Amino acid sequence: MKTLCFYFKVHQPYRLKRYRFFEIGQDHYYYDDYANENSLQYYSNISYLEANKTLLEMIRNSNKKFKVSFAISGLALEQFELYAPEVIDSFKELADTGCVEFLAMPYAYSLASLYNDNEFQDQVRLHSDKIKDLFGKKPQVFCDTELIYSDEIGNMVANMGYKTMIVEGAKHILGWKTPNTLYQFGKMKLLVRNGKLSDDINFHFSNWQWNEYPLTAEKFIGWIKKSPDNEDVFSVFTGYEALGEYNRKESGIFEFFKALPFHALEQNVTFALPSEVVAKQKGVYSQLLSPYPMSWAGEEKDTSTWRGNDLQNEALNKLYSLAERVRLCSDRLLKHDWLCLQSCEHFHYMSTKPSGCGTSHYESPYDAFMNYMNVLSDFMERVETQFPSTIENEELNSLLKTINNQEKEIAELERKLKKKQTK
Repeated sequence: MKTLCFYFKVHQPYRLKRYRFFEIGQDHYYYDDYANENSLQYYSNISYLEANKTLLEMIRNSNKKFKVSFAISGLALEQFELYAPEVIDSFKELADTGCVEFLAMPYAYSLASLYNDNEFQDQVRLHSDKIKDLFGKKPQVFCDTELIYSDEIGNMVANMGYKTMIVEGAKHILGWKTPNTLYQFGKMKLLVRNGKLSDDINFHFSNWQWNEYPLTAEKFIGWIKKSPDNEDVFSVFTGYEALGEYNRKESGIFEFFKALPFHALEQNVTFALPSEVVAKQKGVYSQLLSPYPMSWAGEEKDTSTWRGNDLQNEALNKLYSLAERVRLCSDRLLKHDWLCLQSCEHFHYMSTKPSGCGTSHYESPYDAFMNYMNVLSDFMERVETQFPSTIENEELNSLLKTINNQEKEIAELERKLKKKQTK
C-alpha cells in the first residue's frame, strides 16, 4: 500500500533593523518591530490561517483519514504569540484532531548542528518543551534546519533519543536508490523527502510554462499510484507558504489540497504521520550514509547557501566563538538575542550565489554582512562584560563542566522524584 506523508515548515526570523557602526555600545535592541509584526500579519492572513482552515476541513471531511505534520520553529511560535495569537489557536485546533504531528527541530532554526553540539542539543530541548507547552505532546520525530543532515548529525540526534529523522533525498547521496521508502542510520529510521513531488507543489503549481501544468489532485495521486511496488512511502515537505503565498489563492492551491483525500482514498493511497509509518513498517532497511552535510537547498543540496563565501564564514565563526560564554550567562535578554542572531536567514542574505539573497531587504550581500556584524559587535561587547575574553578557555571549561554536572544531577533527582510520585 502506498502512503503519503505531508510535512510543512513554518519559520519566521526576527528581522534586524538598520544598525549602524556608531550605535555599537549605545543601542542593545536589534530588531525591526514594524517589519516583524507586518510580516507575521501578512503571512498569517495570506497563508497560515487559510491553510490551517483548509487542512482542518480536509481532516473532518475525510473522517480523519488525512494527516499532516508541521515543523514550526520556536522563533515563529514566539512571534505568533506576540502578533498573531489566532494562528496558535488554529494550530491547537488542528492538534486536537489527533491527525497532526509536530516535529522536533532547533528552536532558532539555526545552523548549530554544524558548529556547536551543546548549543544544538540545548535548542532541540528548548523547542521540544515549547511544543509540549503549547500543544500538549513532545515531538518524537526530528528534522534539522533546512533538512541539514550528515552521519555526525545523525549520531547526535540518535544520542538524544530520537528514533526517526526526516532527511533530504539528495541525488549524490541516494544514487540509484529511491527516496520513496524507509532507510536507516544505525538504529535510527530515516524518512526521505521526495524533492520532485515537493517542488511540483512548491514551485511548479502556478507555473503556466511547466510541461505538466496544470497539476491536479488526480494527476498527483496517479503518479504515486503508478510508482514501482517497492516504493511505499512518499514524503512531501515544503514551506507552508506554498499555500497562499508562493501559490496564491486564485491559483487553485487550496482546492487542489481539498481534493487530495478523495482521490487518494479512491486509489487506495493512505495518509500517515511519520511516527505511524515507522511503527507500522518494521524490519531492516538499507543504510543511508552521508559523510558530508547535505540539505534541501539549491541544486547542490549542500550547505553553501549559508556558508559558501568568506562573508558568511566570518560571521558564523565569530558568532559561534561566543557559544561557551553565552551558555554560562544567566541574562535572559542576552540569551534570547543569542537565539535570534542564529537564525539561518541572516547568513542566507549574505549569499553571493545566483539564487542569492532571495527575498532579502538588503541592497547586497555585503550590506547584509555589514549590518549583521555591527549587531554582532555590540552583542560581543555585552558578552565580554559578563565573561571577559581574558578568562582562559580552561577556566571556562571547568565552569561548564561544573554546570553540566549540576544539570545532570538535577535531572536525575527529578527522575527519582517522578518515580516516587508515580508509586
